[in-house]
Amino acid sequence: MSVQRLTHWLASSWNMIRSLATDDAYDQYLAHHAQSHAGVPPMSRQTFYLQQQQSKWTGVSRCC
Repeated sequence: MSVQRLTHWLASSWNMIRSLATDDAYDQYLAHHAQSHAGVPPMSRQTFYLQQQQSKWTGVSRCC
């Protein structure tokens, strides 16, 4: 396996792990925001994180 292919494989694997762990959520938000809300400043990383935590833990979170 060439170094270039190995590097590409490692980068792809790392991106998949980040996506599964939702570690790339802010990066995805920034990409969406730039495409859909041009001219409006995006939330800071801290504000985005706090909003995600609030929406995750607010409300009923049980099945029954």
